[in-house]
Amino acid sequence: MNTGRRLVAEIGLVIYPDCQLAAVYGLTDLFRIAGDMARVAEEPTSPAIRVSHWRQEGAEIVCSYDSDPGPDHALAHAITPPSLIMPDRMQPMTALADWMSRLHRSGTTLCSICAGAFVLAETGLLQGREATTHWAFAETLASRFPAVRVDADRMLIDDGDIITAGGILAWTDLGLTLVERLLGPSVMLDTARFLIIDPPGRTQRPYGQFVPKLDHGDQAILAVQHWLQATGAKDHAVPMLAARAGLEERTFLRRFKKATGLRPTEYGQQIRIAKAREALERTRRPVEQIAWQTGYGDPSTFRKLFHRVTGLSPQEYRRRFGIALQAHANASAEA
Repeated sequence: MNTGRRLVAEIGLVIYPDCQLAAVYGLTDLFRIAGDMARVAEEPTSPAIRVSHWRQEGAEIVCSYDSDPGPDHALAHAITPPSLIMPDRMQPMTALADWMSRLHRSGTTLCSICAGAFVLAETGLLQGREATTHWAFAETLASRFPAVRVDADRMLIDDGDIITAGGILAWTDLGLTLVERLLGPSVMLDTARFLIIDPPGRTQRPYGQFVPKLDHGDQAILAVQHWLQATGAKDHAVPMLAARAGLEERTFLRRFKKATGLRPTEYGQQIRIAKAREALERTRRPVEQIAWQTGYGDPSTFRKLFHRVTGLSPQEYRRRFGIALQAHANASAEA
């Protein structure tokens, strides 16, 4: 053990096939930096977090790295990082899931990031709980583990004994959350400032994209989807859409919801908001003009709906993601 360090907890990082090693090593560095931030010159020892890496070798789960070798392991937290492959290509990891279940029974808090939620879900411990993952994987997680209450709008869900984090880079949110829990809020803020990253509290909603389901096999509904996409869904009245599909209205509504997971009105709104997001990102057109061009005659209605879908007002969204706005600011600064 290094001298001058008072270990407050051990965090184990799980290395599984095709996991994102950048997150593993990034968290290792983040916890080390947090320990440096916690160092107080007047004290003989400073609080620090012990970090260990764990991987499967044969039928055993073994430690492959230890920042403070010597003492017996006692994991306060175990983290499954993101995956570099899509969840539908991830193989079952029964041995890891059994190991994590045993840790949980002994008091370890289990954590996941992004697609690491699929590894955590194999333990069965997410049943009946809220959990988050990358917004693009939420539907797959809910389908594969239907007892999990998936909420992909949230970047981090802390249940105390289980913590799930959303997007690929949400390891920063999880890491800072654990630093705050183990070393205090001031150390967490110092660490965030040093790394130039936002403290926890973000949401995934502004980053999500509408990805329509097109592989459902219902050709009549698919034809309507293609028409809505081509026309920007400016007209999504149910009688007209049902007529285009050649179906009675009640049948059309039932089949549309079954195929897409959304009602026609909701589907049309998603398309129109996606068009509005693109305009806010790539142009400097006024919000009122964008509202009208995407089919909303009332700008206040557009603003309310936009906020409901993205979690931001149109102005806030443009400030955060506006490419054209940033290019204009750069040009003005150079002039």
